[in-house]
Amino acid sequence: MLFLGVTMALPLLFGLYYQDGSVVPIAQSIAVTLAGGLLLFVCFRGSKEETMTHREGMGIVAIGWIAAGVFGALPYYWGGVFVSFSDAAFESLSGFTTTGASVLTQIEAVPRGFLLWRSLTHWLGGMGIIVLSLAILPILGIGGMQLYKAEVPGPVPDKLKPRIRDTAMVLWKVYVLLSVAETALLMVGGMDLFEALCHTFGTMATGGFSTRNTSIGAYNSPYFDTVIIVFMFFAGINFSLHYQFIKGDHLAFWRNSEFRFFVGLCAAFCMIVVFSLYHNVYESLGQSIRFGVFQVISIITTTGYATADYEMWPSLCQHILLFCMFLGASAGSTGGGMKCLRIMLLLKHSYKQIFSLIHPRAVTQVKLGKRPITDEVLHSIWGYFMLYIGLFVLCAFLLAAMGVDVVTSFAAVVASIGNIGPGLGLVGPTENYAHIPVLGKWLLILCMLLGRLEIYTVLVLFIPEFWRK
Repeated sequence: MLFLGVTMALPLLFGLYYQDGSVVPIAQSIAVTLAGGLLLFVCFRGSKEETMTHREGMGIVAIGWIAAGVFGALPYYWGGVFVSFSDAAFESLSGFTTTGASVLTQIEAVPRGFLLWRSLTHWLGGMGIIVLSLAILPILGIGGMQLYKAEVPGPVPDKLKPRIRDTAMVLWKVYVLLSVAETALLMVGGMDLFEALCHTFGTMATGGFSTRNTSIGAYNSPYFDTVIIVFMFFAGINFSLHYQFIKGDHLAFWRNSEFRFFVGLCAAFCMIVVFSLYHNVYESLGQSIRFGVFQVISIITTTGYATADYEMWPSLCQHILLFCMFLGASAGSTGGGMKCLRIMLLLKHSYKQIFSLIHPRAVTQVKLGKRPITDEVLHSIWGYFMLYIGLFVLCAFLLAAMGVDVVTSFAAVVASIGNIGPGLGLVGPTENYAHIPVLGKWLLILCMLLGRLEIYTVLVLFIPEFWRK
């Protein structure tokens, strides 16, 4: 909370520069958030334990993200952006979980200080508030691996350095470096610093909040589309591979089997969508490539930016995009969804079972590259897969029971639990979530947290044994 209060200084500076009416609400939010964090620090600093259990690590991450969402909603609520605190909390949690689902109806009318805070929540949530805290606050260095495992998306987090604090710092250096590069390229194309920062925050975090009502499509710029496609793709790759490449291992990407799987899927889906759009929607092959590739990369990386209304596209394209919503990006990236690593291991394990039926005496093992995968990891992945599908079905039924139509219920839940943002139906790329009932918004907030924190970290809070000593 102390760190969160400090980060609000950046939108405060922009509010002061533009004199847009966001200064007082943001300043009040900073004061309350810092005071709350300081109070907690003073009250509990004497109860510091020598070790942190895995259970405590999951609790800190889950409760920490909830606290960030609640206090991050204060600028919107006190600034009058939303009358309802439920809407403010929805926008805040959607930002921190990098979902990008919005209840704002007129984005361009909102003061710039609030819009920068809205996009900054993406950037902070992308690599993870707790991971950033590990990098800069030594007080949380004890038991850091428990926090890191609970938060980093993916079944097997990479530990790049002996100390978890150093690992977190390495990841954030790569994250900042790519963010600076994208900001510079967007400014070269004509965006001012404010818009370049907002869209960089949304791209690198695979979040999708934009400063325009019609998202990236408002610029109608092939240059911006290309820059954002490239950096969405970078953000969808395991960040440890970026680090290895920067350190001089130029074959790090290609040696990684998940990267090859991810690239293959992206290439296949892009080709199918492009040829489906050619002549059916766009007369030019160039336009088909531009809009088709952008939308596939945006959805498969769970960014959610849009340059076209894909609900007007052929059914095949919509089905591919829907499948991409479930699939997600690479493990260890800022993307959401199930992750390519899990899908790849599930496919390999399924093939192993079929192979065993044909050759019952053969000794086979699922491998990731040259590394064998233990049965414990495979059972965990199957458990995650079943929970993901089960929670999706349950939440879609609950949302439909609140009066939301079937297509919208289906799409809203998959877009929330996959941290994507836009879906289909009344939550499509040209719509928003403002019409969802209040109870439905809180259900979708839960879905966002489940998706961002990999389900288990949130579900354990509902298990009675978790709270027992």
